[in-house]
Amino acid sequence: MKALQFDQTGDLSSLRFVDVPTPVPGADEVLVQIKAAGLNPSDVKNVLGRFPYTTLPRIPGRDFAGVVVEGPQALIGQEVWGTGRELGFFADGAHAQFVKLPASGVAHKPAHLSFAQAASLGVPYTTAWDALERSLVSADTRLLVIGGGAVATAALALARVRGAQLLAAARRPEQVADLQKQGYQTIQLDKPEDLGAQVNAVYRGGADVIFDTTGFWLPASVAALATFGRIAIIAAPVDGHVQLPALALYRKGGSVVGINSLLYGVEACAAMLEQFGRFFDEDRLPLPQGLVEVPLAEGLARYNEVNQGGGDKIILLP
Repeated sequence: MKALQFDQTGDLSSLRFVDVPTPVPGADEVLVQIKAAGLNPSDVKNVLGRFPYTTLPRIPGRDFAGVVVEGPQALIGQEVWGTGRELGFFADGAHAQFVKLPASGVAHKPAHLSFAQAASLGVPYTTAWDALERSLVSADTRLLVIGGGAVATAALALARVRGAQLLAAARRPEQVADLQKQGYQTIQLDKPEDLGAQVNAVYRGGADVIFDTTGFWLPASVAALATFGRIAIIAAPVDGHVQLPALALYRKGGSVVGINSLLYGVEACAAMLEQFGRFFDEDRLPLPQGLVEVPLAEGLARYNEVNQGGGDKIILLP
């Protein structure tokens, strides 16, 4: 089969489009013919050597959608989607024509999603779902989501389904405009010291939950937090450190919740996909738009685009 593969890390030039043997599934495994695979920043960072546990040689790619062609009879021919920490790191991933994984590691693809749309959602939506679950977002929770990227918009969409009160925040004017176009009340971020007043003007007493998807607003978020509130984070500055106003945080009874999608394997992710996937078929979640679909053979060029900060959501098609 055709695949993208790297046998050393540190430079994207080590990624090559090659012929490799098609994997053979064992007992309780499935072989999925990939119809579409998402390209995430973590896939690029993997080739660059940011994950020390990656074993080589390796086919990257976490997010996929496809059709089961081998495995338990009940799954043969089923349209599925999946993601998970093994894929691309210590098991071959989805940037190939086929991928092998546990039968319980795939979820039924929502009928309202195309293969490309489904392949674009795995990492951002499971990350957002985990953040909402672990920071206890429910009906009427006053939620602030900081950032305008894929995880932020996924969190807002999923929180809307839960009935939470929603407030978005972004720095770039085009992000603010896009969030407002999607129907979210949005504040323009400026000085960190102003965030508390901005949020309290909307949520008197502060937000019950703040989800910072950028890695830069954790210290400032404490002033915007309600009593016993939670701040969920998925990123940090390059050096990994922030100066946290601990006195203000503990006096509010506040807590910080770390969110890391790479803590969840394909089976745990499949369970998440099954839980919120039905909302697409119920027309309660928006269908992805603006995807850039390209042949798998163009993978190296597209990896370079993502590494250079390109904002397009790339979908690789075997």
